[in-house]
Amino acid sequence: MQTDRVVRWVRSSWIDIAWVLFVGVNLVAMQVSPPWQTVPFLVIWVSLTALYGYRLWHLGSTIVTVTAVTLATGGLITWQVLTGEQDTEYLVEVPLLAVMFVVMVWHARRRQAAMNESRRVSDQNLRLLEQQRRFLQDASHEMGTPITVALGHTELIQRATADPAIAQDARVAIDELLRLRRLASRLLLLASADSPDFLRLGPVRLDDLVHDAVGRWGHRQRRWSLGSVTEATVQGDEDALVLALDALIENAIQHTPDEGAIELSVRRDGANVVLAVADSGAGIPRAEVERVFDRFARADSARSRTTGGFGLGLAIVKAVAVAHAGSVRVRSEPGRGSTFELLVPERAGAGRERPPERNGGRGARQPEPADRLAVADPMP
Repeated sequence: MQTDRVVRWVRSSWIDIAWVLFVGVNLVAMQVSPPWQTVPFLVIWVSLTALYGYRLWHLGSTIVTVTAVTLATGGLITWQVLTGEQDTEYLVEVPLLAVMFVVMVWHARRRQAAMNESRRVSDQNLRLLEQQRRFLQDASHEMGTPITVALGHTELIQRATADPAIAQDARVAIDELLRLRRLASRLLLLASADSPDFLRLGPVRLDDLVHDAVGRWGHRQRRWSLGSVTEATVQGDEDALVLALDALIENAIQHTPDEGAIELSVRRDGANVVLAVADSGAGIPRAEVERVFDRFARADSARSRTTGGFGLGLAIVKAVAVAHAGSVRVRSEPGRGSTFELLVPERAGAGRERPPERNGGRGARQPEPADRLAVADPMP
């Protein structure tokens, strides 16, 4: 048992043992060759500095080591000065090197303490982010049931009442409950965006997604149109891509007047397929363009809390794009509208480009019988 302990100690401390032997050899050289002893003397201190940088001993071990080296080298030099083999000035080098080493140790320990504090803060932030993610997931799940129940009862009230005022109030309540359900779904998606099972991949026809989106949103009073639509199939998560496309469309609706135009298109751009939503709205100030996809980011001009701001919608788009190994971008000019693009790598399928289509301000296709995502419900 004792032998095993000694063996483990030797294996963990072999560098220190080798250095002690190295120092012993140089101390002998200092004693044997007085004319050349400056070389082994300096080699001892340089090796001590190099070894400390590699090992970073604890404070106690460092004090013991530097004291031993100072006494050993200083003792030999003092004896040689007393015997007349060396000049007195040579003795001054010992405390000077010792002080320099102590200063180096002080700086190294300060840096190590700073790194430990930075690591501690980083670990704490990671724990907080994980707690926030779990809270958002749990809160979003818990909100789903009461929202659905309240929405169902409110819709029953709207259909059953004969009082126009009550029907109007119920309609307002339904709108807000739908908005709350979209918010809960978006929070859940953002909280799950970093999970390894975030996406359920399969072949997705992006041109079909665009036509379906016009069918869902075309009843809103805007001049809707389809630009060039390329038949393209990607390997992706259809629900997540629908969610992202609806977020882009909802953003365009919020910031485009009733008489304004919104155009959807699909095209290829190198190895990517680009889903684009262009509007003739107020545009985005140049200073805000770079941050519009950040979570809770809001531009000051024409994107106030009254219209919902940027909030989570565009952050959803970015999260979905990044999860698909894609990207997002926006081109905008204040007063002349914006074009938001979602780029997804094309991994499967090929197709041909359809000519531009116009629908005269209404969706050309009818919506599917049931939306695939609660958050995709268009605002009435």
